[in-house]
Amino acid sequence: MPVELVETKSTAALPVHLVTGGGLEAAGLAPAAIAWARANGFSGEAGRTLTLPGEDGALAGALFGLGDGEGTLAVGALARALPEGDWHFATEPAWPDLAATGLVLGGYAFTRYGKKPGKALRFVLPAGADAAHVRRIADGVFLTRDLVNTPTSDMGPDELERAARTLASAHDAEVSVIKGDDLLKQNFPMIHAVGRASSGAPRLIDLLWGSPDAPKVTLVGKGVCFDTGGLDIKPSAGMLLMKKDMGGAANVLGLASMIMAARLNVRLRVLIPAVENSIAGNAFRPGDVLTSRKGITVEIGNTDAEGRLVLADALALADDEQPELLVDMATLTGAARVALGPDLPPFYTGDDTLASELSAAAVAVEDPLWRMPLWRPYDAKLSSKIADINNVTTDGFAGSITAALFLKRFVEKTPRWAHFDIFAWNPSDRPYGITGGEAQGIRALERIISKRFA
Repeated sequence: MPVELVETKSTAALPVHLVTGGGLEAAGLAPAAIAWARANGFSGEAGRTLTLPGEDGALAGALFGLGDGEGTLAVGALARALPEGDWHFATEPAWPDLAATGLVLGGYAFTRYGKKPGKALRFVLPAGADAAHVRRIADGVFLTRDLVNTPTSDMGPDELERAARTLASAHDAEVSVIKGDDLLKQNFPMIHAVGRASSGAPRLIDLLWGSPDAPKVTLVGKGVCFDTGGLDIKPSAGMLLMKKDMGGAANVLGLASMIMAARLNVRLRVLIPAVENSIAGNAFRPGDVLTSRKGITVEIGNTDAEGRLVLADALALADDEQPELLVDMATLTGAARVALGPDLPPFYTGDDTLASELSAAAVAVEDPLWRMPLWRPYDAKLSSKIADINNVTTDGFAGSITAALFLKRFVEKTPRWAHFDIFAWNPSDRPYGITGGEAQGIRALERIISKRFA
């Protein structure tokens, strides 16, 4: 990691002074530092870093602005703004774990294709921070980011399976895979239909970890490694980021990494339908009717609404076990981004207690989430004249809600289910993450799963 957390402060470690909306005086700065800050127009505005000179002109420290109401994770900007070397917080931050997490996440760089890593910083672990927990969180987030950032040429269904196997091997988990025409034999027809036109065979990846007697937690992630839209083909501009359409799979693997590294008392299951939605003579067509694993017949109103199809078969399998907690994550709809933008993923659940826990956890760990309604009257929008259900609506309204309602039909036995419609991407640099693949919702989920199943 470009940012290394160290337990002991060296004599060479320089101080970083956090300046909030209270101003320079409230930060306890020396008069010379205040004068320097004012001469440089620094008043503690959010995200700005100003280095401080010593009497001999050498580097003596830095100021960092938190502004008014800026979250603690904002200190991640220091990972890219500070000169290389040893640093420590002059005053311990109020939320030490978040500050340490922000620093490490802010130092991330995707280096697979030759881009150089960021600056090497050593930062003293804030007092009260749990170094092992911070590293588990960072490892999970970095795994997610790396998977999403990797283009489909190196992250198709084969490679996504390999990534799951690598993670499983590191934690003594088991992986089984149902692939190609075996999906039909074992009753996963919609996963097969969506992925059959690709040269990379469709598959269902099934990871198991933990004691069989422990409470069951099941994570389902959309693994569409590339989405052309199928025969309802996307315009070229709509395909530019489609390497990230397996962002749901990447996020559940990142969360699984956190859970297994913490040795939580759960029977963890991760299900990933891994496919490419490609175009060929055997591609599924608009107007086709597919019979799902659950027996529900689905008319295909649009082949570009394929993610809900593969998730439906995986969710039906997961629901058979009635786990204590069932979570699915998917880069499912553009409608979610229209409603809430790229930074604030919606989640859906019929369990008010789970919703409250998720909302509280999202605030506590600065992992934004927003509950959206499973509005039953919109169910009728998914009606079909020839099948049980259509995979899309015809009016274009409430696309994220109707997608969630579609999935809900495949979860009948498990009361504690939540669906996350994530973007899995930073469209611009943020303090704790550069432009590119992003983990969304999994730090909040880790918090509630850890609390419940420690």
